[in-house]
Amino acid sequence: MKVKGFSAAAVQAGIKYQNRLDLGLIYSEVPAVAAGVFTTSVVKAAPVLLDMERLRLGRAQAIVVNSGNANACTGEEGMKMARAVGALVAQALQIDEELVQVASTGVIGAQLDLRPFTQAMPQLTARLSEEGFDELAKAIMTTDTVPKTASATIMIGGTEVHLLACAKGAGMIMPNMATMLCFAITDANIAQPALQAAVSRGAELSFNRITVDGDTSTNDTVLCLANGGAGNSLIDENSPENLAIFTEALHRIFQDLAVQIVRDGEGATKLVTIRVEGAATQAEAVNAARTIANSPLVKTAFFGEDANWGRIIAALGRSGTQFQPERVAIAFDQALLVEHGFGLGKEAEAAATQVLKQKAFTVTVGLGQGAAVAEMLTCDLSCDYVKINANYRS
Repeated sequence: MKVKGFSAAAVQAGIKYQNRLDLGLIYSEVPAVAAGVFTTSVVKAAPVLLDMERLRLGRAQAIVVNSGNANACTGEEGMKMARAVGALVAQALQIDEELVQVASTGVIGAQLDLRPFTQAMPQLTARLSEEGFDELAKAIMTTDTVPKTASATIMIGGTEVHLLACAKGAGMIMPNMATMLCFAITDANIAQPALQAAVSRGAELSFNRITVDGDTSTNDTVLCLANGGAGNSLIDENSPENLAIFTEALHRIFQDLAVQIVRDGEGATKLVTIRVEGAATQAEAVNAARTIANSPLVKTAFFGEDANWGRIIAALGRSGTQFQPERVAIAFDQALLVEHGFGLGKEAEAAATQVLKQKAFTVTVGLGQGAAVAEMLTCDLSCDYVKINANYRS
């Protein structure tokens, strides 16, 4: 898909590895309205700190992103390098340096070498094209096995508006705000407060409801640029119908990418939805679902196709969510395994085991305490996850 006024590119800069795309660029022909959310970790990478500072302007014109080095835990030198990378982009594109957003992903604790960026910048900017987004999606991959993109076309008052996004992430995934990296562009004409609200809420309902391994990154970033190229009437709080159309489309894209991230989780073989029903409050429903979804014992049981419901109720018991054990029900898809806090026997376990052999399924946990419902998307924990992360730096 092409998004009016936007172009993208990626090159092999040799930042860490040879012969792979590792440096990408998104460019808007005009300064765009910008919104974003970032990691809530106390340990924030240099590019995250820089972007948070620059995002106060509410506008941006370019995003430069590298893989292979996170530029995290690198102190003042790391901040200097993040600004230097942004300056290279600004100079090459002849735009204001404050309008360049910078993102990085890769190994934590290594200082960034500016030379690959300097050498690659002329080629990177020369390759900018309307069709370059797919290459950009490949350039931001680390342990991902596939690039992740999603798009949508909507009508705003008779005008066609386009949205396009990419994301990366396969490990260190349990964000409290965003995901590893996600970049969205749109030619919608939208007010900055409306865009920020849509991005924040969309991340909360998608990227913040997934987990691969329970770890939050130092670099989690979601950025969205809207340059108004479609020429639609302004989307803001005074046009609630159009705002709802745009917000729904953006949220649908985020949810699509969130599913792709978990499906591509490091070593994952199962895509599992944890659904908690009947909680007293929404917060308790989310908390219960997240605790179950993060449990290594639950996740390894999924990998082993073992309908060990005791691990699920044990995780629930330490979640902090208030419930009465004698009211708990657990089902794998339609196979009811536990009712009134007791297992239903070997026949029920056999039916649940058949569900576990599927590539995707839902575990529903009923609490019988209220009406609140929440879902978390998770995956199994396999031997390959350990191997991938044991050898990540080698």
